[in-house]
Order: sequence, then structure tokens, then C-alpha cells
Amino acid sequence: MPNTNKRYSPKLKFQAVVEVLSGRDAAETGRAYGIHPTSISYWKRTFMSKGPEIFSRESTVNQYEQKLAEMERLLGKKEVEIAFLKNFLH
Repeated sequence: MPNTNKRYSPKLKFQAVVEVLSGRDAAETGRAYGIHPTSISYWKRTFMSKGPEIFSRESTVNQYEQKLAEMERLLGKKEVEIAFLKNFLH
């Protein structure tokens, strides 16, 4: 049996949620986009619960700082590996 789960782009999800928040019915919006109203309702609940995080600079900065620290760690590890291999070849 094939997997029938559809993947929707974040942009489409956002557009559907904005329409529902502006007063349009979830069923009507679902018909317009070809999306089940339950999915739109779930996206709306997610948007409403995580809305403050979207505008929070702290969480975004923390995410980038964590990613940068991880990249620096990986770069250091690769530099050690390169130095080891250079010493091994000479």
C-alpha cells in the first residue's frame, strides 16, 4: 500500500493558517487548497502555541549559537585528523 501522507510547504501551511485566522472557515480553506480541514486546524494550533517563539530573537540567536558551536567543534576535529594524517604520511 503506498504512503498517502502528503507533504506541504511551510509557505502553503502559513497561507492556509492566515486565511483561517482572518475569519475564513477551515473546511472552506481546505477545499480551496486541497487540504483536509483537520490538518489546517492542527497547523493553526501549532502556530498559536509557538507564535511568540517566531518573534523571539533569543531563541533564534541561541539556535544559531548552538549550530556555530557544533560547526566549530567539527572543524577542530577535522583539523586534528588532517594533522594526524599529514604526520602519518611524512
